[in-house]
Amino acid sequence: MPVKTPVLTLVTDSSRLTGEPLFEAAAAALKGGVDAVLVREKNMDSARLLSFASRLRLLTSQNGAKLIIHTQADVAMAVDADGVHVAAGDIRNIPAIRLYLNDASKTVSASCHNLDELKKAEDAGADYVFLSPVFPTLSHPGAPHLGIETFHQLVSQTTLPVIALGGISSENREFLHVCSCAVIGAVLDSPDPEIAARKLTQFEY
Repeated sequence: MPVKTPVLTLVTDSSRLTGEPLFEAAAAALKGGVDAVLVREKNMDSARLLSFASRLRLLTSQNGAKLIIHTQADVAMAVDADGVHVAAGDIRNIPAIRLYLNDASKTVSASCHNLDELKKAEDAGADYVFLSPVFPTLSHPGAPHLGIETFHQLVSQTTLPVIALGGISSENREFLHVCSCAVIGAVLDSPDPEIAARKLTQFEY
């Protein structure tokens, strides 16, 4: 049975927003249509990450949304997350992560930035991929970005469902003819995360 890819994924970034304001923003965004939260907190130790993810597990469960944990499959297991996400350099670990999770309902996704990584993700059996950065992004200032044309070319060359990531806003979302996207600043930097999320989920393809 094909995996249902989230329509709007909120990626956490506690260097941008932390503590109660982050949880409040996430709760509002979930009400606005975010249907997955990806916990990507590379600077947290395991104990803090476990506490952080547990809080978000409660919020996502209350709103019928998925919780995905970046890299740490043990934390994903501990909080009963819906999946694990890996960086492009760890795509080869996807089969081992599946064995560890031992649950066909749990997804394993991967970050990709070019065709080679997309093909590696296909071969490793990823459920879906995040393709980035589409536009310039504050998360990786100065880094090259794909642009709309290259993004669409890459999407056409993979068999995997694609989630667009990187500099996406309600203003440029309409140019990405894919059903799914992921954001950080478009929600976390917004004065009204619920409305921001709602605007990002109004597009249908």
